[in-house]
Amino acid sequence: MLPVGPAGPGNSPYSALSAFAGSPVLVSLERLVDDGLLRAADIVPVRGLHEDRVSYAAVTRYKLCRLRRAFAAFSSAGGLKQRSYVRFCDSEAHWLDDHAHYAALRRAHGGQPWTTWPMAIRKRSRPAPRRVSGQPRSEIDLERFIQYVFDRQWTALRRAAHQAGVGLIGDIPIFVAHDSSDVWAHPELFQLDASGRAKVVSGVPPDLFSRDGQRWGHPHYQWARHRSTGFAWWVARFRRALAQFDAVRIDHFLGFHRVWAVPGRARTARRGKWLKTPGGELFSVLRRRLGSMQVIAEDLGLVTPEAEALRDRFGFPGMRILQFAFGEGEESRHNQPHSYPHKCVVYPGTHDNDTIIGWIGKVRRAARRRKDGSLTELDRVLRYTGTSGRTIHWDLIRLALLSPANLAVIPLQDVLGLDNSARMNTPATKTGNWQWRVRRQRLVPRVARRLRELTDAYGRLPAQPTT
Repeated sequence: MLPVGPAGPGNSPYSALSAFAGSPVLVSLERLVDDGLLRAADIVPVRGLHEDRVSYAAVTRYKLCRLRRAFAAFSSAGGLKQRSYVRFCDSEAHWLDDHAHYAALRRAHGGQPWTTWPMAIRKRSRPAPRRVSGQPRSEIDLERFIQYVFDRQWTALRRAAHQAGVGLIGDIPIFVAHDSSDVWAHPELFQLDASGRAKVVSGVPPDLFSRDGQRWGHPHYQWARHRSTGFAWWVARFRRALAQFDAVRIDHFLGFHRVWAVPGRARTARRGKWLKTPGGELFSVLRRRLGSMQVIAEDLGLVTPEAEALRDRFGFPGMRILQFAFGEGEESRHNQPHSYPHKCVVYPGTHDNDTIIGWIGKVRRAARRRKDGSLTELDRVLRYTGTSGRTIHWDLIRLALLSPANLAVIPLQDVLGLDNSARMNTPATKTGNWQWRVRRQRLVPRVARRLRELTDAYGRLPAQPTT
């Protein structure tokens, strides 16, 4: 899954407003009706909400309005004194208190970043909530309620998945958004100036995606401070993720060896430099404090021998991408299934790639333009798959499933054979991303049967209990 935190500007789950909180837009209103906190009439759809694309502003308004109604019902019924609610607030107070204050203040300031708030509340302090407009206590309790409901629903989802023999794989972004409760509440853990602005920000140098590189804009960590606390914030972050998921993918794992540091005021990522990071120390602490962890290392990009050594030292499987398997050069061989080690995870493509149908369309157009008679990428695709390419999404799903990789992850867009209108994200662009939703009508038994048949054919179905 993509990260499930509350998305910030640009709606990216990789720039969430909290590294610990759940997204209010993922809360099920239907379940709140079942709980008696809303009426069925409360959740009748309104204009501006679409089945296959997320209109974040409209959805946020719609859900927040109804979450307020549910909170009012919960409060009037004495829910704030309910044992499970009090227990949740107490056990998660180490992040929940800060996030609830931050969310209340952010709403009171029209959703503006905390660096634009009045100086008196720009820094986290206990009197700050009194400056929230309206009813400050209820605004803070509203956010606690939202997180309580999210946690209960997520726990129920995971329990149902386990009963069906399904595990959940989550995603931990290496960075957190500058406009987040984490940075607001703990500025000492990040490289900020006296006004709270980032001295250096995240990104990657120029590459195939962008000639200016990618300026992601997250503040860099103050690693010396993290080390002095025994990496307490990281331990809490991983503990929270592993309480929600059975395994986690670490986004931009390479950044735990070195990161591209861009001056905070730079407009592009060209003027950056590489900085070393203490990934080995961090993962040693995590292993000591949390025990064995099921982790996937997203090791795509400028892979260094040191990053590979870090991954292998802790036994984390890396990733292989089938869309990268048919070009010219050694990188393509690295991504061809016959060369995979067992300890890796194969994807036809990630959320940053074209869908398979979108990708093959580009490959076909490039092949038509090539006139020198040499092998094209399309030629290599068809030779390797041994097919005509008519159902190329199933061909690549088959390659993923028959590969030696211990785990194969198939994007739903590729299972359904959708084109690039269903693409999730285009790197180095700021609009139009993270909006795709699947239509219920597409989830038909015929597709499920074919996926199951292939999964069974290559020995990837879980063993059935004997009677």
